[in-house]
Amino acid sequence: MLEVTFDQLQTWLAAFLWPFTRITAFLAASPLWGHSSVPNEAKVGLAVAISIVIAPVIPPLPDVPILSWAGVWIMVEQVIIGLAMGMVMQFTFGVVQAAGVFIGLKMGLAFATFFDPGSGTNMVVLSRILLMITLLMFLAFNGHLIVLEILATSFQTLPIGLGGFNPGAFEMLARYSGVIFTTGTLLALPVVGPLITISLALGILNRSAPQLTVFSIGFPTQLLVGMFLLMVMMNDITAFLERLFAHALMKQQQLLDMLAPL
Repeated sequence: MLEVTFDQLQTWLAAFLWPFTRITAFLAASPLWGHSSVPNEAKVGLAVAISIVIAPVIPPLPDVPILSWAGVWIMVEQVIIGLAMGMVMQFTFGVVQAAGVFIGLKMGLAFATFFDPGSGTNMVVLSRILLMITLLMFLAFNGHLIVLEILATSFQTLPIGLGGFNPGAFEMLARYSGVIFTTGTLLALPVVGPLITISLALGILNRSAPQLTVFSIGFPTQLLVGMFLLMVMMNDITAFLERLFAHALMKQQQLLDMLAPL
């Protein structure tokens, strides 16, 4: 007759529950799997499948009861690690969203917004289009597989039961959030720059010839020129996104290395 002791049951639960907590936190915070259009059942099912696969190869677990303050703290550690990894991807995809806002405002499309179920707010339609393109390019580059590989190897870099984190890692994560504005501005600059020049030229034209109605020719001109510049920008967006994804994956691995306590 097969007998299972309480210690064996607790060991099996810990080998599944703690990795499952880190993986679930990452999937919930990542922009791809964490999107509201992905059913919660699919998220939980994927987290369960990954946890079962990697459970036999994770480093030895600490001898800590699950139902104890130390066990709760270990679970909190896993949530923090998963959320930190997911935030790196959120900042990365926020680059194209910020670029879409910058371009949309200058083209006069700020009023064209749609409700985004992922963030629960209204989003400029151009940001939504660029975000969808970025998500598809991320899948085409197999970025989702690389991210899952980094997540699986994170249990070797950051074993369960660290006992603490290096505060410098959170500072690095906060500094990386600036990529939304810096890189987003660089992505939008080829479109926003000429549109600003057109606005300046129309302003000078209005001062020199007040009888011309700038509002009647300014908006159509900026919209048509903006659409043309967007088509030109799309020719090079693949190389831009490839560099952006490579930088994000490098930062994600660097974050895991820095989270280890000193």
